[in-house]
This record gives sequence, structure tokens and C-alpha cells, in this order.
Amino acid sequence: MSGTASQQIPQPKNVLFILIDQLRADCLTGALAAHVDLPNLRALMAEGVTFENNYTVVNPCGPSRASILTGQYAMNHRSVRNGTPLRHDIPTLPGEMRKAGYTPMLFGYTDTSRDPRVHHANDPAIRTYEQHMQGFQEMLEMRLEMSYPWRAHLLSKGYQFDDYWDLHKPVSPTGAAPKLNDPAPYAAEDSDTAFLTDRFLATMPAYRDQGWFAHLTYIRPHPPLVAPAPYNSMYDPATLPLPARRGTMAEECALHPFFTPTTQAYSPASAVLGFPDLEPSDQNIQTLRALYLGLASEVDAHIGRVLRFLRDSGQEGNTLVVLSADHGEMLGDRHSWGKFSVYDAAYKTPLIIRMPGNQAQAGVRRQEVTESIDLTPTILDWVGQEIPNAMDGASLLPLVQGAPPADWRQYSFSELDFGEPEAPTGWQQFLGTTASDSSLAILRDGRFTLVEFAADLPPLLFDHHGAGEMENVAEDPAFQGDLARLCRQMLRHRMRNMDHTLSLHSITSDGPRQQNRHRPGS
Repeated sequence: MSGTASQQIPQPKNVLFILIDQLRADCLTGALAAHVDLPNLRALMAEGVTFENNYTVVNPCGPSRASILTGQYAMNHRSVRNGTPLRHDIPTLPGEMRKAGYTPMLFGYTDTSRDPRVHHANDPAIRTYEQHMQGFQEMLEMRLEMSYPWRAHLLSKGYQFDDYWDLHKPVSPTGAAPKLNDPAPYAAEDSDTAFLTDRFLATMPAYRDQGWFAHLTYIRPHPPLVAPAPYNSMYDPATLPLPARRGTMAEECALHPFFTPTTQAYSPASAVLGFPDLEPSDQNIQTLRALYLGLASEVDAHIGRVLRFLRDSGQEGNTLVVLSADHGEMLGDRHSWGKFSVYDAAYKTPLIIRMPGNQAQAGVRRQEVTESIDLTPTILDWVGQEIPNAMDGASLLPLVQGAPPADWRQYSFSELDFGEPEAPTGWQQFLGTTASDSSLAILRDGRFTLVEFAADLPPLLFDHHGAGEMENVAEDPAFQGDLARLCRQMLRHRMRNMDHTLSLHSITSDGPRQQNRHRPGS
């Protein structure tokens, strides 16, 4: 046998990219970790590398996923709200993976609003903000407001519902008036989480003989907070810690003008359907928190099925697994719900990366600051595809391998747009802002968090060596030097990271030339 013929054929490289919607980082490392059972995610942590200071660069869902999948800050891609179009010519993860020879498979959703300039006015693609990102092959449509395959599955099994949203309301097993933590109207084996996993597992065996890339996105534990049995009653509300908050909502709002419309925008009632007059009592809040954790445990159970598939099919050794969340959830902290906030609970997300052949780093927990825009460059780096200059993030592979670059970032940067061009939001009405200046930016370093507003509003400054997010020290004379330093740092960050799509190109007499963008470790 010739030497060439005797060489072992290398296994194809697979990528499994899992996003869990609205999962707080402290469910794995932090205040809630001791109160929620996530055995499969913890097992993945033991086998991979966990990043304990990972932040999304923008909220809510659509903008966050736009940043994750383009590797760009929101200030560059500008898809800043659910329903704001993403430009059609921005480099994306699915587009670049196609250049690397992969068919980007999507199981779930990306909440990408398409560019209306390249679609006919009658095209359904521009009639919903929940469209999938161009470049993906949508293997299964599972969008929160649509999910037609799941609806068909339930109908085929004999479920009856007059309105799709009835599926998102709890139902009393006895026929009485439903309680907050009564079960969903479907069995656990028929939940949206179970259905998505079933379809993924039914599809992927056929791709074993080729390199594949799959983006698997779970909607839970995103509200509406309703869970099938036994997850609806898995956790006792009385045993959970109360939210981190000031004594009263009035005390919370006194911290800054931004917080009055913030606490008014989303209440406990907004996290569940069927209870429009829900009182914000501690009992109700703790019940909703228990439901959230139950949904997180349901997702964990099905991710366990996915990871077992990789192991049992012999693909664990050639599959990069990247698991994160699009953003966090306030969950009653600071008398707030959802993710329209400035606090870490809304931005800090879990991140676990298990890379084949990296057993020496198994179980390591890294403390470097990482951002959601790093995920796409990391995946591209692993498959050997060049990272476009337009992408602001950097590959995490050096950190995964235990060799962090000396010039790694020392802070994170996030943005939030709280305006609407169609009708003024509660923030605009209360603060007197316009759609163009209803935005804020957040810079977090090892000690401080700075929040600056585009409108003429005072900044927020939190000192984590002091009272942290419980106290705004922006007007304290002792912190004016820190405030000025962080403001300069934010300005420099924006200047350094302005759109690089063509800025490193030159038109010469010999034709166009391009230089590569500097990234940590490059």
C-alpha cells in the first residue's frame, strides 16, 4: 500500500452553534446557580472552557443576534430594534461559512429584519421582523410568533386550540381558573423545545459523512413564562432568592430619569399571558422566577440529548460546540423585567466553548472580558476561513487554548436603542427624546460601569468596589477623574471601531489593495 493511501483521512470539521434565548449568566455562575438544575450545561462546562465575563453588545433579540452573526457592534450594523432592517451587504456568519464550503443549517430563528431595498414590496420576507438571516438554509421554522411546523405537529396529535397564543397560557388540570404555575396545554414531549430537538436529531444523522455547520436556537426560557409538567412545578418559589433590588420602585426610579419608563414598560404581567392584572407581589414574582428556571431546566435536558447524539454518533471528537445566549433577563431584579435595561443581568450571558483536542483546558473558567461579537470570528477561525475586516470581534481560540493575547481587551461595550420611528415609546414621552437620540452606550472595565446617553441626560457610573449597581456615583466629586477617563475611553472605542468594511482598502494604479484589520494576537 502506498504511503499516500495509508494516511488516515482527516475527519471533517463540524460546528454546532447553540443559542439559548434570554438565559442569564448567573444560572451557571452566580446568584441563581445554586437554585437551578442544569446538569448537561455543567457537564459541557467540565469538558470545555467557560467565559465568566461574557456580554452581549446590544439588546433586544433581533439586534443582539444581528451583532452575534455579523460580528459587528450595533453602531456599525445599525439594526438597532426588532424590525430595523439589516443591510443586505454586511458579511455574516452564514455567508462566510458558505465561502468555507459549508451549508449553514438553521434550526430555529435569527429574528433578522431583511433589507427592503432588495425585496419587492409584496415579499413576505419584509412583512415580519422574524425573518431568518440571508445565507442560512432554514431547516425548521421555529419563530415565536409563527412556528407553523410545531402547530401542525400539535394538531396532528389531536391538540385543539382556537388561537395560537392559547398554547402560551397555563391550563388548570382540574378545569378551574388557571394559576400562574399551572402547566402548559401540551405535554413535555410535545413542547416547542422538545419538537425543535426532535427535528434536529431526526435530520443530522444524514450529514455524518461531511463537514456540517448547524445553528440551533432555543426560544426558552424567553417569555411567555409557561412550562409543561413537570417543569412548571420543578422549583419551589419559596426557596428562591428574592430579586436584587432597592426597597421600592420609587427608590429605584430615583436613581436616574431613565428608570421610571423602564420600570413602567415591563411588569410581571408582561412576562406571562392570561394575567393582565397580575399584582407585582413577591409571591407572584417568585412564582415567575421559578417558571423561568423550570424552562431553563427543560432546555438543558434537550441540549443533553443533542450532546449525547454527538457522542453516540462518534462526532464529538470533530465538532466544535459553541453555546451562549443572545442576552439576559432582569427577572424582577431592580423592579424590572425583560432586557431593556442598563444592568448586567440583561447583558451578561453564559458562554461555553468545547473544542476538539483541547482536553488540557477542560473545565477552565476564564475571566477575560469577551463579547457576543467574538463568536462568529471564533467559528470562522476554527474552520480556517478569513475573518472579514468588517467584523469588530476577535477569535477566542487563543483563550480557549490557554494562550490569551497580551493585548486582549480590558472592557466591554454595549448599546441599547429605546426609541421607535413609528410611534414614540414610553421612554421618548417621559424623557422628551427623539428617535435619533433615544439610545445609550455602556462601558464596563474591571471596576466601573459607565452609561452614557445620546440625549442630554446625565450619565450613570457604578463603582463595583463600592455599592456597585445599587449606587450612581456619577456626581460624586471623588469619581470625576474616573468619569472623565471612562468617557474618553468610550469615545476612543467608538473611533477605533468605526465601520472597517472598506476603510483598509486602497485604490491604486495596480488595482485595489486590502490590508487586514488588527485584532488581538494578530
